This record gives sequence, structure tokens and C-alpha cells, in this order.
Amino acid sequence: MPERHRGRPRAFDRDDAVLAAARLFWRRGYSGTSTRDLTTALGLSTSSLYAAFGSKAGLFEEAVRTYAERYREIHQHAVAEPTFRSVLDRLLVDSVHEFTQPDDAHPGCLINSAVMIDSTSTLDTSAYIAELRHANHLTLLARIEQAIGDGDLPAHTDATVLTDLIQSIWDGLSVQSNLGTPRENLLATAHLARELICRQITAPTA
Repeated sequence: MPERHRGRPRAFDRDDAVLAAARLFWRRGYSGTSTRDLTTALGLSTSSLYAAFGSKAGLFEEAVRTYAERYREIHQHAVAEPTFRSVLDRLLVDSVHEFTQPDDAHPGCLINSAVMIDSTSTLDTSAYIAELRHANHLTLLARIEQAIGDGDLPAHTDATVLTDLIQSIWDGLSVQSNLGTPRENLLATAHLARELICRQITAPTA
């Protein structure tokens, strides 16, 4: 008798499966997404899903890491810019473009979706997101401190406060994108934030 092959079907595409799962988790949250929901959306049997990702929690973690890691890259590319103004512009604008990619290529920003982290099964993913946010903060803080040292920012600039402000703006843009705010509106907000920050920090002190 011919050997029967078990496991994932030959048509399985991991990237497509992770995107479909991420989109489902984004809409329903971890606890609100059942294994049956996932197997239906991914076109996999339960055994195939477990063979590919280990568990529902494993699939969730891979989905979050796949799309959230892009924000680390955006921070790293932004801080390579030659001036603080261009750092800020690239960070905010590139992030907005990432937040608002077409639905068929991106599930939405997973970092600031509170519904994503709602189970003890997602503790590892929660820790990863916390690490990612902290790493991005330190990356930006180091670049701002460099700008102060180079004379690109005034010596009186509080690097920590400025970093916190920029990350708060980043978070706000992320949340607004998840609420469906159009890209052009988010870009206008990003550009205004850049102008206000640059104007304020270069204004003479009393």
C-alpha cells in the first residue's frame, strides 16, 4: 500500500498562514479566537496547525513577532539619519506607512492592541512586546543624546523627556491607525508633531 503522508498539506504557505492568523487575532483577541477559527481561516486541520506552530499560543507569538519586529527595524533605520529632524521625520512617517499597509499584506499594528494580550498563555508574547518597546526607547534615547553631544540639539534638551514624548506620539499614531484613521490624516499629524517638537526645542530659553 502507498505510504500516507501526514502533517501539513503541500499547499501550506507559512507566511500566508501567519498573516491570516494575525488578522484574526487582531480582530478578536487571543482568547476570542478559537482553534476552530484558526483552522478554518488557515485551511489547516488541527493536527496540521499544531505540527506547524506547536500550539495556538505558538502561532500567536509567531504572528506578533513577525509583524511587530518591523518596528524595531524602523527605529534602527531612523536613528541612522544624519540630523535629529530627519530622524524624527523618518521614524514617524515610516511608522505611519507601516501602520496603514493594505489589509491583504498587513494585519494592523499589534503593539498597541490591548485585546491581543488577554490570557496567561500569552505571557511570553507580553514579555517580548515589553522588551521591544524598551529596546526601541533606548535606541531613540541614545540617538537624541548623540544629537545633543553633536550640537544638533540644544545642550539644555532633556533627552529622556523628549524620547518619552516622541514614543507617546508614536503610540498615539498606532492607536489611531487601529481605529481606522486614514493614512493622510496620520501623516499630517506626524508632520505637525515634527514641526512643533523642532520649533520648541530650538526656541531660546528664557
